[in-house]
Amino acid sequence: MTLLKSLPLFVCLGLLAACSSREVEPEVPQMPPPEVSQAWLDEYEPKVKEAIVGSGFELERKENVLLVIAPADLTFNKDRPSMLMPSTLGPFSKMAKLVEADERVGILILGHADSSGAYQLNRDLSRDRAASVTAIFRLSGLKQDRLLRQGVGSDMPRAANDSKEGRALNRRVEIILTRKDTLVALISQYNRPSPAVAATVAVPAPEKPAEPAKSTAKPTPRVVAAKEQ
Repeated sequence: MTLLKSLPLFVCLGLLAACSSREVEPEVPQMPPPEVSQAWLDEYEPKVKEAIVGSGFELERKENVLLVIAPADLTFNKDRPSMLMPSTLGPFSKMAKLVEADERVGILILGHADSSGAYQLNRDLSRDRAASVTAIFRLSGLKQDRLLRQGVGSDMPRAANDSKEGRALNRRVEIILTRKDTLVALISQYNRPSPAVAATVAVPAPEKPAEPAKSTAKPTPRVVAAKEQ
């Protein structure tokens, strides 16, 4: 009789344990509607264009962001492929000063490499490239909650790697300027692999995804990495 009376309790406890063991999918931050960001984009697009004039950088306007593409062959020393060329300090500093005083703005800096050489070396090189550019923005006073960086190696090519021209397009740093509230949702896209882009967004240990930028006291930041093949 005692066993029968206890049976409903055991069943309830079992159901609770089963429910509690289920993995809860984290909520993904949502991008603001495109129209929310249009006024900001209209305001900043001409300012960013002016900041990079004559640099050889490209500027693209996306749905919620402004994307500045800095080709590695123009941006970094040919013999030390993560060391910034002096000619790039001006454009990067102008962009940094432009956004530093505006708390609405967030920055994501992505480093890229082509597929030549070992995968992990390219991954490390792309991270070092992102760190070099990030240091310029840090020196201008941007706080960690508004400035993030990521090295994605050769996982996000602009062109096929089967030609010299294609590989040159893939060696780059991208500076993504967006509203700070959009930055949170943007980062989540790089931290949640999907079947179509799993290789692109997966981050191998021990690198932390979208790590906050570290400050540096050096006036001309330089990070040394292995040469590309």
